[in-house]
Formats: sequence, C-alpha cells, structure tokens
Amino acid sequence: MEIFPTHTKIEKIIEIKSGTIVMENPIGFPFDEVNLYMISPNGETLWKAEKPEPRILFAKVKLNDDFTISTFTTNGLFCDINLETGKIISSSSFR
Repeated sequence: MEIFPTHTKIEKIIEIKSGTIVMENPIGFPFDEVNLYMISPNGETLWKAEKPEPRILFAKVKLNDDFTISTFTTNGLFCDINLETGKIISSSSFR
C-alpha cells in the first residue's frame, strides 16, 4: 500500500502487523494537527498520537521491544506512546 503524507513529507515509516506508523516532517506542519499517526492495512487512520502540549509536534520516533513507541518532540519532551491507542503512557523533559 502506498502512503501519502497529509501536510509535509514523510520522515519515518514503521511497519508492524496491525498497520503502519507514519511521522511527517514537523517543519511546516500545522500545529493544530498531529504529525504522528497509524494507518491500517486498508488505508484507514487508526489513531493520531496524543500531543503532550497543543503547540508541539513530533521530531523523532522509534519502536521499542515492548511494543511502545518512543518519541521526541520539537519542544524538548520525551514521550512513550501506546502502540494500540496513540495515547501517551509517560512523558518527561530531556533538556
């Protein structure tokens, strides 16, 4: 399945059994949207990641062995996100 970005270019794709996690480039991405989301094999958006603060976007993402994803945000937060729901499990500042 070909994946098309919603606003900017795709920076990272992580394919797992239940779908594809997509992170778009935060530069130029609208702050009222979320640049990290998961798409089902049939192209449906399964979730958009919960944002720890309204005016931030995600800058890095990686899949962990425990099937969570770790992210870094544009304002210096580290977040672990539930892979099934897109909800934040924990967050902390790394500055």
